[in-house]
Amino acid sequence: MTSEIIIQANQIEKYFYDPEKFKVLNDISFAIKKGEFATLVGKSGSGKSTLLYILSTMDTDYKGELIIDGTRVTGKKQNELAALRNEKIGFVFQFHYLLNEFSCLQNVMIPALRLGNYSKKEIEERAYEKLNLLGLQDQALKPASKLSGGQQQRVAIARALINDPLIIMGDEPTGNLDSKNSDIVFEIFQKLAHELNQTIIAVTHDNDFANKSDRIIEMMDGEIINAGHKSYRETIK
Repeated sequence: MTSEIIIQANQIEKYFYDPEKFKVLNDISFAIKKGEFATLVGKSGSGKSTLLYILSTMDTDYKGELIIDGTRVTGKKQNELAALRNEKIGFVFQFHYLLNEFSCLQNVMIPALRLGNYSKKEIEERAYEKLNLLGLQDQALKPASKLSGGQQQRVAIARALINDPLIIMGDEPTGNLDSKNSDIVFEIFQKLAHELNQTIIAVTHDNDFANKSDRIIEMMDGEIINAGHKSYRETIK
């Protein structure tokens, strides 16, 4: 991990207006460094998923300032944000959202084909590299529907990595997996951060997952109550 700051939130505030005005995020300020593996934790309703949605640039209706890779992204146009997301952010969700009729290889290639920085042949080679990194090279040509749940989530991680993003953002990345596959996903994230200097931010309800990450950012009632402690013991409900 280096001292280079990859993502910085300054005094982020967010309101919901239905059925009445309600402040869901209050004065959120923190920074994530390159190569840091951070988890966002807190009880349901604490605001962690809402915050991740803002950090991902998909929600622009907030007050405050968001800086990614030294660039102020608050106030940018939607097409600019979409280009930034595709180039600099890889997403891993609770559900893999793979196209079942496509092969693993084809699924991994999709974001790179959309970005268009490489030829199709080069993208295919890069996709094989990412699958190899995750131990799935022998599954590359199988339809996604033929893989186990754990394998499908690893394909989703490979897809998130295809454009060599600055940041991997995970929304409950182990939420649909058993303990064995959760451990595998954690080990992949840890390797990405510690060996490849990949920045990772993940929302999780999994105490074990959070406790093993580099940094825990704990939220309650829309506020960060601890931005850097290393153990999280409370049972999250």
